[in-house]
Amino acid sequence: MQIFSSFEHSSYIELAITALEQIGIEKENILAVPLYNRIEERKLFDTLHRADGVSLFDTGAALGTAFSVIGTCFGFALAWGPIIWGLIGAIIGFLLGFIINYTFYKITRNKQRALKGKKSEVFLVINCPQEIVEQVEKILWENFALGVSKV
Repeated sequence: MQIFSSFEHSSYIELAITALEQIGIEKENILAVPLYNRIEERKLFDTLHRADGVSLFDTGAALGTAFSVIGTCFGFALAWGPIIWGLIGAIIGFLLGFIINYTFYKITRNKQRALKGKKSEVFLVINCPQEIVEQVEKILWENFALGVSKV
């Protein structure tokens, strides 16, 4: 019978493997597979086929609208008129909102992700006889397994 379990990277994996070897499971019947963390950064710009829910357009659109209205109001008193100043205000507002969102997601989110310390997991695959399956499961749960399944 095969038992699958997942662990966080910690010393409890070694303790679980040692305990499994002590109850009679050979090293050849235990497979530990570590998952590696993503090295490349996430892409901020969405494509037609992939979207991650992060929008850099929303704040730019809102600020573009607000600056456009303000530019139009002041444009009645300025030399180029309300249409040109409204367009200038829209462009400045959109660029300001885009830069704010880009800075927030690029700098702040990456720092938060680094601080959280997201770590990948280690999967253990154990081949064992039917008679000791419950004992193996108990050992895995005692060593803080994230999940256990048997096939």
